[in-house]
Amino acid sequence: MRGAATVPFGDAFKFWLRLGFISFGGPAGQIAIMHRELVEQRRWISEQRFLHALNYCMLLPGPEAQQLATYIGWLMHRTWGGIVAGALFVLPSLFILIGLSWIYAAYGHVTWIAGLFYGIKPAVAALVLQAVWRIGSRTLKDPRRVPLLWLIALVSFMAIAWLNVPFPWVVLGAAIAGAAGGRWLPAQFNAGAGHAAAKTKTAGERFIIDDDTPTPGHATFSARRLAAVIAAGALLWALPLGAIVATRGWDDTLAQMGWFFTKAALLTFGGAYAVLPYVYQGAVEHFQWLTAAQMIDGLALGETTPGPLIMVVAFVGFIGGWTQQVLGPDMLFAGAAFAAALVTWFTFLPSFLFILAGGPLVEATHGNLKFTAPLTAITAVVVGVIASLALFFFVHITWRANGSIDAIALVIAAAAAVALLRWKAGVIPVIVACAVAGLLVRLAGFG
Repeated sequence: MRGAATVPFGDAFKFWLRLGFISFGGPAGQIAIMHRELVEQRRWISEQRFLHALNYCMLLPGPEAQQLATYIGWLMHRTWGGIVAGALFVLPSLFILIGLSWIYAAYGHVTWIAGLFYGIKPAVAALVLQAVWRIGSRTLKDPRRVPLLWLIALVSFMAIAWLNVPFPWVVLGAAIAGAAGGRWLPAQFNAGAGHAAAKTKTAGERFIIDDDTPTPGHATFSARRLAAVIAAGALLWALPLGAIVATRGWDDTLAQMGWFFTKAALLTFGGAYAVLPYVYQGAVEHFQWLTAAQMIDGLALGETTPGPLIMVVAFVGFIGGWTQQVLGPDMLFAGAAFAAALVTWFTFLPSFLFILAGGPLVEATHGNLKFTAPLTAITAVVVGVIASLALFFFVHITWRANGSIDAIALVIAAAAAVALLRWKAGVIPVIVACAVAGLLVRLAGFG
C-alpha cells in the first residue's frame, strides 16, 4: 500500500501503547481520541478512510473502539500491526483492573472504601441511563415513521426485565425480525451509513492512507488467507480451553468461564452495556461467581479505568476466581489474576478474528440492506436491554433489604443523571464527585 511504510512500526507501537493508557470516556471518547490523533494531528489516515473503518466496526459484535484500533493497525502494518494495536488497547486496562480488583476483594469492607463505592453505584446507574438515551436517540427515530424499531425495543425490555428471557434468544428473535423486515418493510430498517459523511478535504491536503490510496493486498479478500486466519483463531481458542478441560474437567470454574465468555463475546452488539444483562444472568444468577452488588461495583471500576468498558469481565473473572479459589486457598491472588486474564483472552479473541479474517469479507457487503437490517433490529434490542439494566440498577441501589427506600442514593443518582444528560459532564468528574459524596455520607453515619 502506497505510503504505509512511511509510518514506522516503532512509531505506531508507541502510539498504540500511549492510547491504551489514555483511552478514557467509553467508545465515543476513545474514537474521538483516535480521530484527533490519527486524522487531524498525525495525518496517518484520511477522514473518509477512518469513517469507513469505523462503520465497518460498528457492524460487528465486540468493542468497536478496540476493533477500530485493530483495523487501522492491520491496514498499516498487516496482521502484526492489528494484533499490537488491539492488544495494547486492552492490556493496560487489564493490569490496572487486576490491581483494583485485588484491593476491592481484600479490603473492600474497609469503611472509607465502602463509602466510595456507596457513592459510585448511583453514578453507574446514571451512566447506564445515559447510555439508554444516547443509543436510543441514535437508533429510535420518529415513532410514527419507524414504529417497528420502537416495538422491538419495548418487547426486548419486557422480555429481559419481567419475563427473564435469556439474552441470546432476544438477540436471535431480533435478528430474524430484522431479516424479515429488511425484505418486506425495508424503510423500517434502513439505518443509513451510521455515521456522518467525511468532511470535504482542503485542496492539497494529503494523508499517508488517503482517500485514493489503493487497498493493500493483505486487505483484499483471499479464501486461502481467510481459511488460515480462521484455523489459527480456532487453535488459539481450542488449545487453552481444551487444556483446562483435560486437566480440570468441564465443570471446573475456569472451563465454564472460558466457554461462557466466548458466548458473551459473540453477543456484544451495541457495546458493553448491551451484553451486561447476559453477563449478569450467567455470572451472578446462574454460576454465582459474584453478587449483584459486586457486579455494580465492577462496572464502576470499569468506568474509571482506560480501555473498553467490556473490561468489566476481567473484574468478574477476578472476583469469581477469588471466591471460587480456583488455584486453592493458598493462591487466592494468583488464581484470581489467572481467571481475569483467561476471561479477557476468551472475550477479545473473537474481536481480533472478526477484523483479521472477516474484514475484507464484511467490508464488501457494507451498505447491503440484507446484511444491515438484522443488525439494525439488534441495535433496537440493545436500547430495550440497556433500559432493563438501568431499571435493575436503580432498584438495587435505592431499595434496601428491609423494604425501605434509600433516599440519599436516589438523590446522588438523580444529581449524576442531571450532570450527565443536562450539563454534559464528563464520566470521570461525575464518578469522582459521587464517590466523594458517598464517602462523606458514610463518614457522617448515614447511607
